Amino acid sequence: MERLDTQSSGLPILIVEDEEAILRGLCDVLAFRGYAPEGAARGDLGLEMALDSKNEPALVVLDVMLPGLSGFDVCEQIRTARPRLPILMLTARGSEEDILRGFRSGADDYVTKPFSVAELVARVAALLRRSGQGPSDGGTLPSFAFGRWTIEPSDRVATSGKESVELTARDLEILEVFVREKGRILSRRLLLTQIWGFPDPDRVETRSVDMHIAKLRKKLDVHGEALIETVRGEGYRFRG
Repeated sequence: MERLDTQSSGLPILIVEDEEAILRGLCDVLAFRGYAPEGAARGDLGLEMALDSKNEPALVVLDVMLPGLSGFDVCEQIRTARPRLPILMLTARGSEEDILRGFRSGADDYVTKPFSVAELVARVAALLRRSGQGPSDGGTLPSFAFGRWTIEPSDRVATSGKESVELTARDLEILEVFVREKGRILSRRLLLTQIWGFPDPDRVETRSVDMHIAKLRKKLDVHGEALIETVRGEGYRFRG
């Protein structure tokens, strides 16, 4: 089986996974939750389906180890062609390098194998909500200032004069928390709880926070402002 279609209605979700049992199981679960899942068992086919202009998915669930084309290569090419398409990567348990490489390739979030189906469904819903395609409790955030940048959540861009930088849904969440807690030191534990949704972050060994902060600095500290300060041994702080 290289491709799996369902008859469900709702937001289209593309699942690229070569293990047939996992692929069928995820399609069944997501269809039961009201989505319209489609499955691909090869990386090259998944990429073709993700870039299909007539049937563009609302979100992609993407395994790392795939025949035809690796998940990292698929992710990079999707991100280049569809910069705002949410991507949730599936990685092997304990493989931190896979997680970091996934973020570098453009993934918005990840779930480790073996995974909780409830966790995966929750992360799918959260990514869709942040991308403006799912229900939201608070609606779209108004624009706000971050240093010299003006952040436009509805367009997911940061602008300063003639400069413009595209932001991911996770970027926006991090910036909003820093602005709300301006001047306060935010620990990695707090950020993992508030943004990544880990109920018990002390049991999680990940550099997700550090990786995303580094990416944000690369985007926004183009003139050496160092807007996000590292407080050694404690966390991060927005200097304002």
